Amino acid sequence: MISLVVTEGSGAMDIYSQKLAEKLDVPKVHTDIYHKIANRFNISWFSPNALRTIAEDRSFVKTLNNLNGITHLPNQHLGRYGNFLRMPYIITVHDLIRYLDLKEDRAYIHHPNHRDEFYLNCDYKGVKKAARIIAVSEATKGDLIHHLGIPGDRISVIYPGVDHATFRPSLQSSNFEYSYILFVGSEHPRKNLLTVLRAFSRLKKQPSFNNLKLIKVGKAGGREADFRKQSMKVINALNLDGEVIFTETVSKEDLRTYYCNAKCFVFPSLYEGFGFPPLEAMACGCSVITSDSSSLPEVVGEAAIKVPPHDIERLTDALREVLTNRQLRESLIARGISQAARFSWEQTAQKTLQVYEEVEKGFH
Repeated sequence: MISLVVTEGSGAMDIYSQKLAEKLDVPKVHTDIYHKIANRFNISWFSPNALRTIAEDRSFVKTLNNLNGITHLPNQHLGRYGNFLRMPYIITVHDLIRYLDLKEDRAYIHHPNHRDEFYLNCDYKGVKKAARIIAVSEATKGDLIHHLGIPGDRISVIYPGVDHATFRPSLQSSNFEYSYILFVGSEHPRKNLLTVLRAFSRLKKQPSFNNLKLIKVGKAGGREADFRKQSMKVINALNLDGEVIFTETVSKEDLRTYYCNAKCFVFPSLYEGFGFPPLEAMACGCSVITSDSSSLPEVVGEAAIKVPPHDIERLTDALREVLTNRQLRESLIARGISQAARFSWEQTAQKTLQVYEEVEKGFH
């Protein structure tokens, strides 16, 4: 018997567990423990919040050990609990972003403090101990082999799906008073919004793009740093005041509207374990420009324009080409719809069930 841990929240890793829970007929354990982990980055060891964590962690480990079976932990930050489980467990790893922040000089999100270092090391120790690891892309599998030294035969690559009931082309006319390019995501350094701003600034110097706006959907980021302040500093330096519209978090339906009415979706991320937004944009019939790094080339295939993430000139040229070349835009849209159709939650659940059966067979 395998029990799936389902985490509350609206982040990509939470949605992964929730979609699996919808499709898999297995016992489930619902918890808000990951939501609490995500909100406690960069706090002090001695804060009341940190002390509260210890009691909550012990209680959660007790809950998991009372299941008396194999557990599926749906993201790498639950690896810390795997260290204390009596039974074997499966873990899904979405990315190694926090690991790289732990080990490298540059930060994809933010360099961890001492408390975060301790917990992150526990997470990756727990990942290494798992009976089987599910990686959400070949790129993430490669990172697990390269950085954590995990044998490839213990890692199964299973792509997440796209919510096609929500993300689909719309026939509704646009209510927007202006044309816009769209960016969806946080303002963490790895998302590379500052490069988008610089490319957008170059476009705006041409009279034909005078009415063009950049809409940025999603909150700035967590409590580690003032990510919005960094964005605004660049916006002010580039004289883009009033040209960039921040919407914070929006409903799935509103997000679909933004995708469907955008002239182009731009996503030159430095590092993605999978990267949902380009596929969601494609599913909505929006042309996509993304980066040629990490998992993004394998996810978008030949259905997007891919540029080196730090090349402002190439990104500017790609944006100009998509915005002015209708034939190219229509070709990207058609290819994008076909590419997004390859990713379904039914397929994700089916392949996950196969992993469950293999792991169960190995422990009988």
